[in-house]
Amino acid sequence: MRLFAYFRSSTSYRLRIALNLKGLDYEVIPVDLRTSEQKGAAFTRRNPFGSVPMLEADGRDRAQSMALLEWLDEAYPEPALLPRDIEDRYTCRELAYAVATEIHAVNNLPVLKYLADPLGHSQEEVDVWYRHWLARTLDPLEARLAQIGTGDFLFDAPGLFEIVLLPQVYNARKFAYGFDDKPHIARIEAACLALPEFQRAHPDNQPDSPEYNR
Repeated sequence: MRLFAYFRSSTSYRLRIALNLKGLDYEVIPVDLRTSEQKGAAFTRRNPFGSVPMLEADGRDRAQSMALLEWLDEAYPEPALLPRDIEDRYTCRELAYAVATEIHAVNNLPVLKYLADPLGHSQEEVDVWYRHWLARTLDPLEARLAQIGTGDFLFDAPGLFEIVLLPQVYNARKFAYGFDDKPHIARIEAACLALPEFQRAHPDNQPDSPEYNR
């Protein structure tokens, strides 16, 4: 397997976590989003979406992180990313898709760039936008976790929810978004970051990161 990714891309981060949790071997091929390498002809011939991650596996190029996570769980069912119980699976999907669709969709890099140019918003205004959409989903997410009652993870082991959550928490902290009022999210984050699968997936530990081997 070859994972075409950018170290700071939250969707690439998702895939690295999932591949690590599945215990799969893969090679990371860096794609530089800063120079729009993903929009070049060589890349879009393989992935018309012009986005990362892209996973080369079994003779096929696959894009779109949420579809990739589902494919991984079907192609490599153990350990499962979703719990066995149908209601628990629903809960996991409910929370994971809230993060993926309500935070990432409006706060990803192309959106933030578009706010600055051509729309002309200042960095301060972009930061206000970012924090607004974080709070709009993370506040009810924390409330839902309090209703459910969780331990170190949503269920017994990290799965789809944690895979999607951790990259957005990482991004939120870059924007100085605090989690003092979100103890459930902060506890899950800490438990995940203590695991080697999450540590290896962290942006700072990727070959295209300025922090790599520093």
